[in-house]
Amino acid sequence: MRKLRAGVVGVGYLGNFHAQKYTICSGVELSGVADTDPVRGQDIATKYATTFYSDYRDLISEIDIVSIVVPPIQHHPIAKYFLSGGVHALVEKPLTETVAQAENLIALASRKNLILQVGHLERFNPVILLMRKHIVRPERIEAKRMATYKERGTEVDVVLDLMIHDIDIVLSLSNSCVKKIHADGAIIRSGKLDMAKASIEFVDGLVANLEASRVSDEPGRSMEVYEGSRYLSLDYVNHELRTGRMVDNKKHEDVREFTFESDVTLGIDILKTEIQSFVTSASTGTPPKVSGEDGKKALEVAIEISHQINGRISA
Repeated sequence: MRKLRAGVVGVGYLGNFHAQKYTICSGVELSGVADTDPVRGQDIATKYATTFYSDYRDLISEIDIVSIVVPPIQHHPIAKYFLSGGVHALVEKPLTETVAQAENLIALASRKNLILQVGHLERFNPVILLMRKHIVRPERIEAKRMATYKERGTEVDVVLDLMIHDIDIVLSLSNSCVKKIHADGAIIRSGKLDMAKASIEFVDGLVANLEASRVSDEPGRSMEVYEGSRYLSLDYVNHELRTGRMVDNKKHEDVREFTFESDVTLGIDILKTEIQSFVTSASTGTPPKVSGEDGKKALEVAIEISHQINGRISA
């Protein structure tokens, strides 16, 4: 079978890694990269022995699949261009700036019978995959995602930059619809929301409390999931899942206590796994693990959270 030809649009910090993964994934070859910075673009092209294009539109005749790793304001027009031209697209999160734009891309990909995958990387994290084996119907989720301040990523607020990862995971764990959202936060340094807290209530009773900050003194990513008498604690950084279960105390019948077990997953190249999954979907026609519809749902919740917080700040 002929290898798919891949391109990367935007080879900054993350796009560089996308380009590198295409050189080591199976069933694909890196056929070109595009960037608005000619020096950076040519450097990446030379590094990975491929062709540099100063205009992303010149890539379209040379590729079958594309990673779009540019600022979110450019996601919709660039993804629309490639999908219209018959190219499968992996779009970094958030999928688009607006829900209407996301719906436009989803409909276009469907009409063209193309794969539209969204770069919600945590879906491929082995500790998340392990957690899914233990969870049936979560009742409460507590998630924190903290980062130190960096200029990179501040073209969007912290909800679309960081919290959207946990929004996507929570939505993927629930079989119900969002009933109510309450959110608060603050602008600290970037001119956009840098801290956010949100409580999301679902129709089936699940409550998810999410917190994100990109002005923290220490980075960290964690999630706790409660389901009946069971408790799961996820440590993203150390790839550890700690599971607990409420049991009767053998010495005191009226006392219940938690017993704990820990599972440590093997560290894997999550981005490579994500891109290999995209390549497989494009070559076989199987639905992507993170679809355009998934990306749209996460975006919709994220926009509502940001809207609530900004409304409170400006009131």
